[in-house]
Amino acid sequence: MTAPRSMTRREALALAAAGGLALVRLNAQEGTKAIVAPLSAELEAACVTPRANHHFFGYYDKFPWDATGRYLPALETTFMDRPPAPGDMARIGMVDLQDGNRWIPLDETRAWNWQQGTHLQWLGTAPDRLIIYNVWEGDHYGSVIRDVHTGETRRLPRPIYAVNRAGTQAVTLNFSRLHRHRPGYGYNGVPDAWESDPHPAEDGIYGMDLATGESRLIVSVDQIASYLPQETMRDTSHWFNHLQFNHDGSRFIFLHRWRVKTSWLTRLFTAAPDGSKVYCVNPFEMTSHFDWRSSTEILAWARQPGSGDHYYLFTDRSDRVEVVGEEVFPTDGHCSYSPDGRWILTDTYPDREHKRTLILYRPEDDRRVDIGRFYSPPELPGEIRCDLHPRWNRDGTQVCFDSAHEGDRQMYVMDVSSITRA
Repeated sequence: MTAPRSMTRREALALAAAGGLALVRLNAQEGTKAIVAPLSAELEAACVTPRANHHFFGYYDKFPWDATGRYLPALETTFMDRPPAPGDMARIGMVDLQDGNRWIPLDETRAWNWQQGTHLQWLGTAPDRLIIYNVWEGDHYGSVIRDVHTGETRRLPRPIYAVNRAGTQAVTLNFSRLHRHRPGYGYNGVPDAWESDPHPAEDGIYGMDLATGESRLIVSVDQIASYLPQETMRDTSHWFNHLQFNHDGSRFIFLHRWRVKTSWLTRLFTAAPDGSKVYCVNPFEMTSHFDWRSSTEILAWARQPGSGDHYYLFTDRSDRVEVVGEEVFPTDGHCSYSPDGRWILTDTYPDREHKRTLILYRPEDDRRVDIGRFYSPPELPGEIRCDLHPRWNRDGTQVCFDSAHEGDRQMYVMDVSSITRA
């Protein structure tokens, strides 16, 4: 970790002029004051979705803007105060940011949840016109590739969880099993065929070719539950969650979780897209949110013996690990790197005032800037909560997030170029 550097007089004046603040402490060796608490530079957050209904995007690990920067896809619902029932539809649409934030309806889906939506995203093969999202069809979940301009669609036999940046390959899992163990992340509808099996050998992570729809099981739950088993893994249920490809598509992350009383423990793994070369990056029973910094480096809120819970930068397939932002991040958040890799965007869970903080952090000089605080209604708990789940645009000048701070669930856009391009 880079040691806190001294704040220059120019920076102090600029911060004061912006109405910000910074808590400081005395650096005994230099006799100067060094920043140890965040700068505050709250920026305007503009609601871009229509207020007639509720709107949200979902998770933090995708670029929601299309390649032109004009369209922002979202889900639309008529309620926000309960979990979705099996028959509840969410409308899929997009906002035209260059036409007064006009809402353009596209489709409907019954395969959705409050935390990750329907894994709606632009497809890398044509990110200016093709989206992919999950649907419920008959006795199974699948996915749809749609041209948002022509309406042409192509259906795939499995749902998607993560898609490589090229838009050619997906990895996915059993959303029914995930729903049983982590409501708010799976889908409520199709029964889990392996419900009675605590670690099935015939279920787990599947790879799917997006051009042909061909798929196969590449990592089974039993395979990972049997890998260096711990005492707490005996006689309990196991499942997978949170899959994400690295930058060049050569590896993907997945979390292995197992039930311990009313909670769970977690190990962080990576594997090649065909399920080979499986590697346990963090075996120490707690890994939460993460993002790839590069094709070999992973930022994750995790636990390490002797140093506790922090953001750590892991190097895949090695023992190398280092703390990131040790003195400025006391809690977990939904972290992602800017497109140029210089900034980390993250958030917090609600504080005592029921507010979530939106944060930019620059690792090179250990600088944290709090860019907003947003009320989180306590009447939206658990799986129906509205996390900010902040997401970058494609050039690192804007972020968007979901929030219910104005009484309904909507999507907001914030210009951060004054910070990221300074």
